[in-house]
Amino acid sequence: TAWRVLESGGSELDAVERGCGQCEIDQCDGSVGYGGSPDESGETTLDAMIMDGNTMEVGAVADLRRVKNAIGVARKVIEHTKHTLLVGESASLFAVKMGFPYEDLTTRKSLSLYSEWLNQSCQPNYWKNVVPDSSKSCGPYKRHEEVTYKEEQTSSQRSVHNHDTIGMVVIGVSGTIASGTSTNGAIHKLPGRVGDSPIAGAGSYADSTAGGAAATGDGDIMMRFLPSYQAVEYMRMGTDPTVACQKVISRIQKYAPKFFGAVICANTTGSYGAACNKTPGFTQFHFMVSNPLLSQPTEQVVDCI
Repeated sequence: TAWRVLESGGSELDAVERGCGQCEIDQCDGSVGYGGSPDESGETTLDAMIMDGNTMEVGAVADLRRVKNAIGVARKVIEHTKHTLLVGESASLFAVKMGFPYEDLTTRKSLSLYSEWLNQSCQPNYWKNVVPDSSKSCGPYKRHEEVTYKEEQTSSQRSVHNHDTIGMVVIGVSGTIASGTSTNGAIHKLPGRVGDSPIAGAGSYADSTAGGAAATGDGDIMMRFLPSYQAVEYMRMGTDPTVACQKVISRIQKYAPKFFGAVICANTTGSYGAACNKTPGFTQFHFMVSNPLLSQPTEQVVDCI
């Protein structure tokens, strides 16, 4: 969809908006758009961002409720406000002012995911150091009077099967770069949780003088390292896109060796690459590429490091 927009003369931002928007409509992997990843209270909320690599403007929304086209609302943040990020109910009110309809983001699928989770004593969840024991109970939780921090022994609860994001980098014919992301976040997240996707430099980043990048995976860990910004900075120094992506993954590995995550990178000449962290069940990362040398959109695969 994004490639068709470019071919028909649309801008790079148009391509990102329409491409990510298509994924919202298709409910890609159940992890983008409505009807997926219900939070702890059973509600699906959306995060998205879009970035113009020429002006460095960013539009983003987080914890967006009852509005399906999150990337479209993010675009309106650039076009009609001097802000960068709007959140929660206020983001939804802004969306309505911009002409987006209120719609229910809950589906039979998301309701069944939610009730299944409740029936399994709310496992997995994202609580720690609380009473009652969050590994056995649904709460409500309170903090321990005396907190004893223990190292997390388990690997990331997010995996290729329960969390993903549409991340996109678009390079126009003149080298102009735009990027964007859209997701419904981590399944069973605490209400109000925001991951890396709508954060500039974390979920994605675009700079028409250097390149663009986008990330997917365990946003709570990845956002601490601004991987998309870092990858673009490596490319600015002349690093090959694949190596730039690998270096970003390696930086995170030092602190969180078992994290689930991947990054895609593209520079101003159209060279591209990707990298991912190898964990049980996630040894390869698949991503799509369209360019004038390919007759059709093509799936590429990299081995995780």
